[in-house]
Amino acid sequence: LGIINELNFCDVLRYYANEDEKVYSWWSYRNRDWKKSNRGRRLDHIWITENLLKSYKDHNIFKIARDFERPSDHVPISIDLLMNDIS
Repeated sequence: LGIINELNFCDVLRYYANEDEKVYSWWSYRNRDWKKSNRGRRLDHIWITENLLKSYKDHNIFKIARDFERPSDHVPISIDLLMNDIS
C-alpha cells in the first residue's frame, strides 16, 4: 500500500460504486447459482491516479461472461475515461 498511498492512487471501482454495491469480479464454481447467492471476491482492481478521477465516465463488471458456455470464475472489468479531460 505504500506506493498506492504515496502516489495517491484511487481504487476507481470502489470509489464510484454505491456503498452497498458488491464489486466482485470472481465467483466460485461451488455455488450452484452464483447470481442468487452473489457471494464472491474482488480479485481484480483498476487503480488510477487522482488526476484521472475527473476523466472517469463509467465502469463495468462484465458479469455476462460468467454465463458463457465454458466460463472462467473471473470476469473482465473495465473503466471508461473521457480522453478530452486527461492531462
